[in-house]
Amino acid sequence: MIAYLTGEITASTAFLGILFAFAATCFFITKFNRYLPCDMGRAYAVDGKKSAGKPRGAGIIFILVFAVSALIFAEITLETGIYLLLIVAEMLTGYLDDASEHPWNEYKKGLLDLAVAVAVAITYLTFHSNEVYLAVFQKTLFIPPVLFCILTVILVWGSINVTNCADGVDGLSGTLAIITLGTIYVIGEITGHSDNFSLFILQFIVCILGYLWYNATPSRIMMGDAGSRAMGIFISIAVLKTGSPFLYLPAAFVLAMDGGLGLIKVALLRFFHISILKKIRTPLHDHVRKNMGWSNTQTVFRFGIIQIVIAIATVYILIV
Repeated sequence: MIAYLTGEITASTAFLGILFAFAATCFFITKFNRYLPCDMGRAYAVDGKKSAGKPRGAGIIFILVFAVSALIFAEITLETGIYLLLIVAEMLTGYLDDASEHPWNEYKKGLLDLAVAVAVAITYLTFHSNEVYLAVFQKTLFIPPVLFCILTVILVWGSINVTNCADGVDGLSGTLAIITLGTIYVIGEITGHSDNFSLFILQFIVCILGYLWYNATPSRIMMGDAGSRAMGIFISIAVLKTGSPFLYLPAAFVLAMDGGLGLIKVALLRFFHISILKKIRTPLHDHVRKNMGWSNTQTVFRFGIIQIVIAIATVYILIV
């Protein structure tokens, strides 16, 4: 909105936008967390019963704050406007599941995620070419449009669901999302392919930080599917906008491993009757807490440390 009034986004405007996103997130969580649905506890998660009674679905607050902050302080194009609508749509489907007395069917959620992923892929190809920059090798690769669309759908759908599965320990998924988005921000700046998306990333990060103010152990609120699914789609869009989508793998490695192994394990068993990782509890954050005796704090810090190390190594390779 300010961009339309002034004709540009200045450094001071961006600065105010970032402060507004954090302050507004904290303010609205404080005022409205009492109206959120209460968690019923997770039957099969480690210490899942401890979450019972806590407000969940806080994602509806910090995602809406992000959307409003972006509309006011960032430069909105038709493309980014569509992305904002899809992020909010993904948040709303997650919130409706959070607020439901009976959890939504997995196939129903999967199909909704697929529809959103297809919309992201079509939107991206409408405004960009099917060119992929292999930043590590400093090479450009042209992928056939249909294959590019399929790979993009896999990226977006996978990012939504691994981020959702990684949400099970106070502060974990939010912390990993911040590290991942920070890495993507740096990648975009290094490669010069940030495409004016940098401010969106910073605003999204500080909205998560505002949420983490209340979610640090012992947490007072939970983001629910409303937050985790919206974080997943935003991460996938952010890495697409760098022009180097394959860098999702190192940038979100811990998120992908924590949530992704469980998805692969369940899919192989359910559809192909193939049993793998029998001694590994998934998500991995449950394995390290139950089988290795890590505390919640140790899990958050150690998973975060691993992702930071991978991020530093990735950034170094891009610089040299």
